[in-house]
Amino acid sequence: MEWMQILGLVAGIMMLFVLWPAYKHWSANSPKAEKGDWQAVLLPLAAVVGLVILLIMSVR
Repeated sequence: MEWMQILGLVAGIMMLFVLWPAYKHWSANSPKAEKGDWQAVLLPLAAVVGLVILLIMSVR
């Protein structure tokens, strides 16, 4: 391994140590899903899927 790869690996491991407390906090205090949340997600998701299909069809 070159020194840049080793440096990148060390930086990634250090970032995991820094972000671990935030991960634990957000996983413990995250908002719970309520009724109607999935319907709110489906509209933007369908719009993105429709846009991708439109783009694929326009390239053909």
